[in-house]
Amino acid sequence: MVCNAANVQWWLKSVLPSRWFSDSTPVLDALLAGLAVGWALVHTALDYLRQQTRIATATDSWLDIISGDLFGKRLPRQLSENDNTYRLRIAKEIIRERCTRLAVSEAILDLTGKLPLLFETANCSDTGGYGSFSSGFSNRVGYNISGGWGSLSLPFQVFLTVSCPESNGISALPGWCTPAFGYCEAQSGYGTASNQVTNDDICRAILGVLPVGVTAWVRNPD
Repeated sequence: MVCNAANVQWWLKSVLPSRWFSDSTPVLDALLAGLAVGWALVHTALDYLRQQTRIATATDSWLDIISGDLFGKRLPRQLSENDNTYRLRIAKEIIRERCTRLAVSEAILDLTGKLPLLFETANCSDTGGYGSFSSGFSNRVGYNISGGWGSLSLPFQVFLTVSCPESNGISALPGWCTPAFGYCEAQSGYGTASNQVTNDDICRAILGVLPVGVTAWVRNPD
């Protein structure tokens, strides 16, 4: 049974001896209604607080508090992000793989929607090798095409090329060179479509999965 004021009032009245009162009890009903409202509010508050003790049911600012307790400032709620989306990001971050190349790639992919380019100068799989194609290996070298200069003098360092996600534009405003655009016509106007993912967000995501002692050099080609 739903715990609302009307039900609480009925419960209170049901435990009173019926012989004490007549069929019509307006004064008693008013008194019990006042008590019922308070108890119903307490029950609603307890039910709400019980939900906030679990990530699966937490809502509102309690999700932000949970994220702060677990990750500090590394996983803030995005602009206009709803509870369900934020809850899924928190749950995924808890069990995220860490300290591997795959972990770095997945963290950036989840944030930007694009896979990064990872390059370790001491990793032959990244640098390739001259004559590797003729030797039957898949690691090829070509200027500005594949591979790169390797070096053993940069241990525990990785170079990352990370692209920010593309903006979705501004709702109801047509873009340049579209049929709906025109000066002083329809919904045309100037505006700046900012991206929710910033360079700081990308750096926090990388630091959250990077092994201790490894340096990551990050480049944004956009």
